[in-house]
Amino acid sequence: MARPSPYSPEFSEEAVQLALKSSKPVAHVARELNVNPETLRTWVRQHEREHGRQDGPLPVDERAELKELRRRNRELEQENAFLKKPAVYFAKDPR
Repeated sequence: MARPSPYSPEFSEEAVQLALKSSKPVAHVARELNVNPETLRTWVRQHEREHGRQDGPLPVDERAELKELRRRNRELEQENAFLKKPAVYFAKDPR
């Protein structure tokens, strides 16, 4: 069984808000607050699970667009690889 936290819920919530609003890394904020960095990371992850991420997941239309762009990128990479093969062949031919 885990022992009770020495930090109050109010303190942990304020630390999470400070870490999320700060442009500093979580480890730096944790050092300033004299808290173990992994403890603060755990609090931040828990907060994000409960309240959602700040930037949030992609909307459905953007997710579909991203999927389409990835598919198109794969096709273009395959076409590019296909076109490189004849170029290598003709570059070897010393005519």
